[in-house]
Amino acid sequence: MVNNKDNQCSLGCEGCENQKSTKREPKLRDNLITRLNRAEGQIRGIKGMIEKDAYCNDVLNQIAAVQAALDSVSKLVLENHIRGCLVKKIQSGEEEIVDELLITIGKMLK
Repeated sequence: MVNNKDNQCSLGCEGCENQKSTKREPKLRDNLITRLNRAEGQIRGIKGMIEKDAYCNDVLNQIAAVQAALDSVSKLVLENHIRGCLVKKIQSGEEEIVDELLITIGKMLK
């Protein structure tokens, strides 16, 4: 949780050792980045449609396409999290990871 220019963690540690990270396989990372770049382009397109007063139904269809693209990214990240992070942490006795996942899934389903 780095929150300033000195790499000082908001929790008071140097270099923010409390920050979690996930090492992803290059193929998965590239796939996710490609999908996110595509969604980013779609969002810029929607912005342009709004600026040009495009027909509402056309804008809504593009919004649905972006939501579907982000949903597919979420599914891939969730699968990777369950098969990798979750399994490893449960095997090492860190069962609180299940509570973390349940909270995250709750946010995703809103």
